Amino acid sequence: MPTAPASPLPEKAAVVACMRNEGLFVLEWLAYHLEIGFDRAVVCTNDCTDGSDTLLDLLAERGLVTHLRHNPAPGQAPQDSGIRAALPALDGSDITWLLFIDADEFLNIRLGKGYLADLLDVAGDSDVIALAWRFFGNAGLADWPHAGPGGSVLDTFQRAEAAADPEHVNFKSLFRRAAFAHAHDHMPQAPRIPQPRVVNALGAPLDNRQLLSHRKFRKYQPLDRALCLDAACLNHYAVKSDDLFVLKNPRGDGQNGPNTYQRYFLGWKWHRAANQNAIQERSILRHMPGTTRRLAAWRADPAIAAAEAACARWFSETKTAILTPQRRAAWTYAEAS
Repeated sequence: MPTAPASPLPEKAAVVACMRNEGLFVLEWLAYHLEIGFDRAVVCTNDCTDGSDTLLDLLAERGLVTHLRHNPAPGQAPQDSGIRAALPALDGSDITWLLFIDADEFLNIRLGKGYLADLLDVAGDSDVIALAWRFFGNAGLADWPHAGPGGSVLDTFQRAEAAADPEHVNFKSLFRRAAFAHAHDHMPQAPRIPQPRVVNALGAPLDNRQLLSHRKFRKYQPLDRALCLDAACLNHYAVKSDDLFVLKNPRGDGQNGPNTYQRYFLGWKWHRAANQNAIQERSILRHMPGTTRRLAAWRADPAIAAAEAACARWFSETKTAILTPQRRAAWTYAEAS
C-alpha cells in the first residue's frame, strides 16, 4: 500500500483540512495530495454523521493520514477549532511547510511536472506562497452521477472560470510553520519573524502587511501580481453538482457552522460566484494515473472499502430523506427559479 509522496522534497510538507461528512470525497482528496508530493496529511473532523470519521480512523491506523477529532466550543467556528488542534499535533515533527485547505480544494501545480517540489523550487527563502482559488462549476449536473463509492471529483468536474474574478477570488497559503505561531483558514498569523517574505506562485514578491495585522484577510496584494493561475492555484470545487451543493445546508460550513442562511441556495450569491463553467480545464488530470493507483490499493483493503461504502450509503439515504422536490425548490433562490 503506497504511503510515500510521489516526489520527495528536501523540506517536508503537510496538508491540513477540517472536514465534516466528506466520506464520498476524502479518499480522492488524500490520494491526490500525497501523489503530488505532500509528506503528511492531517484531517480534523467534528460531529460527523456519515461515517467519514470511522473511515479516517482506519486510514490513520495504516499510516496514511493523521486524524484528529475535535469539538468546537459553543460559538467557535469549526475550522478555527480544527486549526488549533492541528498545529500542536505537528509540534516536534520534521514538517517545514504547511497548507491549510478545505475538502473541496485541490492544489493544482502547473509548473514543471506538477509536483510540490516544482512549486517550492520557486519559493527560494520566502516564508509564504500565495495560492489563488480557481472556481470549478457544476458542469451542468443537477445530481451527483455516481452510484455508490468511487466517484471522482477531478474527473467529473472539468469546467472552470477562464480567469479569476477579482471580487470573489480568495487565497490560501503554503507557509513555513516555524515562521508563524498561528493561522486562520486563509493565511498564517502571528509571525515569529519581523518581516515575513510573501511571493506568488512564480516567486515574485507580494505585500506582507496582511500577515502583520490582527484582522483576517483573504486576498494578497497587489492582486494582479498575486494571481498566477497558470503557475499554481487551488482548484475550488465549491459547487459540484446541484444536489451536493444544497445538501450543505443541514451540515453548515467551516466558518459559520449551521448558520449559513441562503449561502447554499441555488442561484444565491455564493452559488453564482462559484458556479463557473466558462472553459474546460483538465490540467490537474495529469496526476490521475498515480492518484488512481493509490485509490485502488487502498480500496483493496476490505475494511477501508466497507467504510467508504457505508459513507456512500449514508449519502444516498440522506439525499432520499431530505432532498425532496419541495425541499430542492425551497433551497433555490426565488430569482433563480
